[in-house]
Amino acid sequence: MVEKDVFYTKEGLLKAEEELDYLKSVRRREVAERIKTALDYGDLSENAEYDQAKNEQAQLEEKIAKQEMMLRNAKVIDEDELSTDIVNVGSTVKVMNLEYKEEEEFTIVGSAEADPFNGKISNESPVGSALIGKNLNEVVDVEVPSGVIKYEILSIA
Repeated sequence: MVEKDVFYTKEGLLKAEEELDYLKSVRRREVAERIKTALDYGDLSENAEYDQAKNEQAQLEEKIAKQEMMLRNAKVIDEDELSTDIVNVGSTVKVMNLEYKEEEEFTIVGSAEADPFNGKISNESPVGSALIGKNLNEVVDVEVPSGVIKYEILSIA
């Protein structure tokens, strides 16, 4: 599997590191305790609690491995070095939806930090990838499942 760069803001990287620490120190202990308790129930061949705890352990270890891989490939966005002339990961972009004449604001972040309901869109999303590399006042066509959205870039911060 080819590992790719995972972009983080400084705040996002700190949050990801804290989550990994929590998973490794707290959640692992909790799951191990559940397995130990389930073992005390006896016969493993018909022990649903044990099976469930082992499945939870497998999912937890998969999540830890994924988080570790993402942090190994972390690239921190230096927000002080961002250009306000061109959209990049870390940019906050105000756009005008030309069809509906509505202003929208997006912060372009790495996929690990994406939170579309709070205006943080992934650099890999249709809108994010279409905006990257574009300039102020440029009109951008974004292909989405329902068709094409036209945005005019009003500001880049």
